[in-house]
Formats: sequence, C-alpha cells, structure tokens
Amino acid sequence: MVRAAREAGVSPLLVMGVLHNEAYKPHHPLLERLWQWWKPKASFGLANMHRATFERVRHTHRLPGRWQDLRDDPAFAIRTAALHLKDLDHSLPKGHVRRYTRDELLALGYNTGERNMRAFARGVPPGPMARSYLRRYRAHQERAAEALGRAGTPHD
Repeated sequence: MVRAAREAGVSPLLVMGVLHNEAYKPHHPLLERLWQWWKPKASFGLANMHRATFERVRHTHRLPGRWQDLRDDPAFAIRTAALHLKDLDHSLPKGHVRRYTRDELLALGYNTGERNMRAFARGVPPGPMARSYLRRYRAHQERAAEALGRAGTPHD
C-alpha cells in the first residue's frame, strides 16, 4: 500500500484512510461475485471502485487488467485507488477553503466525485452523506497512521 501511494505521489495516510472508509463490506472475491450478481453496478475491491472510475484510471495510466480484477487482486485495487487519488489531486485547485485539508478534499473527491470535490474546495458545504464520509475519514486517521507505523504524512 505504501509503495502504491508513493508511486502515485500521494500520501500513504490518505490512501490508508480511504481504504479504512471503504471497508464497510466484505472484500472476499466470492462474496463480491455474488454482490455483483445481485447489484451489477456495484463497486469492487478493497477500495470499492466503480467501473466508470476504473475505466478512466485504466485509460489514463494505461493499466493492464479489467475492472473485475479489482475483486481478486488487492494490490491492483490499491494501486488503482492511489492513481485515482493522484488524478483527483491534479484536478484540485491549489487554493481551497481552510475548513478542509487537501487530503480531506481528496478523500471527499474519492467518495463524491471530482466535480463535488472542487465545489467543496470553493466552500460549497457538503451534503449529509459526504459529511458522514468525512467524519469517518477523520476518525480513521489515527487507526490508519497506526497501521502504517507513521509511514505516511498527510498533505496540508
């Protein structure tokens, strides 16, 4: 996870915080196959990535593999998530409201999409689901840092 974050140029603590936030459902390949049968547009992998997001990241970074590979390959899922966070970072304005750190905005972007992330950076208040995601992300920061052994530091 640390290697994927560093290769993407994002904070390992950011990636780990997002992974903790996305751990709300089991990530067993068989369970995810069943989940996809029940909900064909479900998200996959440790980082719960939707197909459209995966296809953008795959195309941008010329990744091998398929969306379904996120179920079976945790390292691939983490690498793809880190690259998506990198892409979000490139689209985030340098200046933003002080209410959020850059990593908090990137986590919100991971959850709500790039357009919403840029709106939050300008000061548009997030809705209840995004606020809940942000609360959980903030609550997971200490746990994420412990899991990393303080290997990553957040962006200001």
